Amino acid sequence: MPRLAANLSFLFPDAPFLERVDRAAAAGFRGVESMYPEDVAPAALTARLADSGMQWVLLNTPAGDFAAGERGLAALPGQEGRFREAMRAALDLAGGLQAGLIHVMAGIPPDGADPAACRHTFCENLTWAAAQARPRGIVLTIEPINRRDMPGYFLWQVGQAVQILDDLSLPNVRLQFDIYHAQVEGGDVASRMAAALPHVGHVQIANPPGRHGPGDGELDLPWLLRELDRLGYDGWVGCEYRPAGPTEGGLAWARPFGIHPAG
Repeated sequence: MPRLAANLSFLFPDAPFLERVDRAAAAGFRGVESMYPEDVAPAALTARLADSGMQWVLLNTPAGDFAAGERGLAALPGQEGRFREAMRAALDLAGGLQAGLIHVMAGIPPDGADPAACRHTFCENLTWAAAQARPRGIVLTIEPINRRDMPGYFLWQVGQAVQILDDLSLPNVRLQFDIYHAQVEGGDVASRMAAALPHVGHVQIANPPGRHGPGDGELDLPWLLRELDRLGYDGWVGCEYRPAGPTEGGLAWARPFGIHPAG
């Protein structure tokens, strides 16, 4: 059965961040993830996880200057020093939270950047980062992100990511297969998911076109979760969707997967 993790950057948006951990636990989640939780003291977050019996699953590398439009640094030539600083920060935070996965954000190259140079930079940075993560038992993930939501993002196709993983052949660098992004960038998501599964280290779900939850969009997400189970996937599935209302009120779909919201 898929293990569902609540993405706290999306779910329970009406609550302060630390309270979201408690609400996820009360709903039956046993894992949580988020983007980089910059505005929360790591010690407070660690204590809240311990109190709730929750496991932290995944976090992102810092995006860089988000207000200036940066969405990661790993594929940006000339930003290797900043990438290493961000990667060290993510590794330290993941170690404190006992998180096993870090999503390495590739970023949006500047206009006119050479795609081959960006790919080379991305591969070199991943190789360095994998060596730093390996002694800590941390797995890195790379995630294709659709260019409708994030125009210009370097890594946007599943096949592109798989080719990089094959070229690098690093055991602790895996594919983060986001069903929402994959559907937006090509469709046929079930067969593409099955083909990519040998590379997959983490899965995330949301429903196009509005990035909402199961039952509110074009995909049968519970069916896809059952298909993952049939294919033998035993990792986490991050619920990275925008709830249409109070999060708990929209979790009935998750009861067969071990989530038991009140009511």
